[in-house]
Amino acid sequence: MKQLLLSGFLALFLCISFQLQAAPEAAVAMPDSYSAQVSEQVLNSGGNAVDAAIAAQFVLAVTLPEAGNIGGGGFMTIYKGGETDFLDYREVAPKKAHKDMYLDKNGEVIPYLSLYGILSSGVPGTVDGMWQAHKKYGSKTWQSLLAPAIKLAQEGFIVHPALKSNINWRIDSFNSKGIKVNFAKYFSSAQTSKIFKQPELAETLKRISSHGRDGFYRGQTAKIISQFMKDNGGIINEHDLASYQSKWRKPIVKNWRDYTVITAPPPSSGGIAILQWLTMYDLVKGDKTYEHNSLEYMHSLAEIGKRVFADRAEYLGDPDFINVPVASLLDQNYLSQRAKEISLDKISISEQVAPGLEESRDTTHFSIVDKWGNAVSNTTTINYTFGSGVIVEGAGFILNDEMDDFSAKAGVANVFGALGGTANEIQPNKRMLSSMSPTILLKNNQVNMVTGSPGGTTIISSVYQSILNSIEFNMSAKSAVNTPRFHHQLWPKDVIEHYAGIEQATLSSLSGKGYTLKQREFGDLQLISTVNGKYQAASQQGNAHRGVALVIK
Repeated sequence: MKQLLLSGFLALFLCISFQLQAAPEAAVAMPDSYSAQVSEQVLNSGGNAVDAAIAAQFVLAVTLPEAGNIGGGGFMTIYKGGETDFLDYREVAPKKAHKDMYLDKNGEVIPYLSLYGILSSGVPGTVDGMWQAHKKYGSKTWQSLLAPAIKLAQEGFIVHPALKSNINWRIDSFNSKGIKVNFAKYFSSAQTSKIFKQPELAETLKRISSHGRDGFYRGQTAKIISQFMKDNGGIINEHDLASYQSKWRKPIVKNWRDYTVITAPPPSSGGIAILQWLTMYDLVKGDKTYEHNSLEYMHSLAEIGKRVFADRAEYLGDPDFINVPVASLLDQNYLSQRAKEISLDKISISEQVAPGLEESRDTTHFSIVDKWGNAVSNTTTINYTFGSGVIVEGAGFILNDEMDDFSAKAGVANVFGALGGTANEIQPNKRMLSSMSPTILLKNNQVNMVTGSPGGTTIISSVYQSILNSIEFNMSAKSAVNTPRFHHQLWPKDVIEHYAGIEQATLSSLSGKGYTLKQREFGDLQLISTVNGKYQAASQQGNAHRGVALVIK
């Protein structure tokens, strides 16, 4: 165990990205060294991409508590055996939820109620999602795939400085806002470079290992969750848990240039948004040539973003509750008309950018390709950093705060600044709209790229820009994930958020055009791409990042 921890420690701090010279057989891009090591072991022992994804998901529930989870949900885009698939294991609203549950007597949104504390949590979907993925595609035993996570929870893992920094920030932010949650009780003892154990979580994982989905949604764990909710004013009960179902959906599959894009359908807004952005980019650019992150490039994509997010707010939600006009939103004639609205000389007035059809932050991602050419792009979340801040006592996992992804009130932004309307209002058992965008690109029916990112609404920008970086600008995987990105989403008005590193002259020109610029970081990209017939794998790097990418012989 000491040798295992030492190797994990070294990988964690070096944040290494391996690029092997000979033709690779498989590749992974993971948000930390533990998930990278475990997924590599699964692939090397004959497991497929889905096996590796399941093992990584449960490991991240232990070693990346900011976002890795069994108390949240996510989306998995799959390409296996030449077929496409999509698993929706998004959380759902509890049966006692209602559209006005976060409003006061005057009809105003109560600050933080949908974002922190026990009422902010939807019914978790992760465990059922992994169980369904295993039933359909798994080749290794369920118990073997959970064993690494159980060991890391029970025997501990070495805390990365970034994790300790995030824990301190979260505790301070709760204290400054006067929010009373039990987060500090569980995580304040974690110390940089020291072993951190989670015995309650280990026991929960053991029950899941022994009993599958029923080890979480029924029996002892379900009783612990339900009683904790009852004792603390929550509304999730045993019936909510027992009735949860992840869903197999048809991914959005659409041609763009010489590529087949396989991406997330509703209740994700990301797949539609990415394809709208890519298609309108080509329409707006036409025969022109843009330099990367130039004034013209950034302005064009910001103008497209206004239209994308106007459509998002009006039309997108849970397809089991509303009719989402996917085909109409991706129709070439419709997007051509939207592109014609864009001026390359001036900023559109936000108030005048309407939905186009006639009436009818902390998350994590990983990418995997196995030696058979199967691919998984998986994005999973508990929403904001460390979710609701509430740990289920006796079960040891953090509850999500995904209820904030609903529209608490039409026209009122959530924590990521996204507006919504009735399409995304709260209803019992409804899935909240998401920006998660796990995406796979094929070329000549072979996996060419697997990409995805965390980061709230910036997920969409990170993913489509990783595609443009790789294909439009011929970047290596490493350059594609580390090149400065930017984001605009209609509201806040004329605000472009951006990474450090964009040329000051370009930023000054954007300011002169009327944009307000805000420097920030988005979520880390995890990318596998094919360059000259060989895989390249990259995990975004930096002082606060702990991702690892591996090309596996």
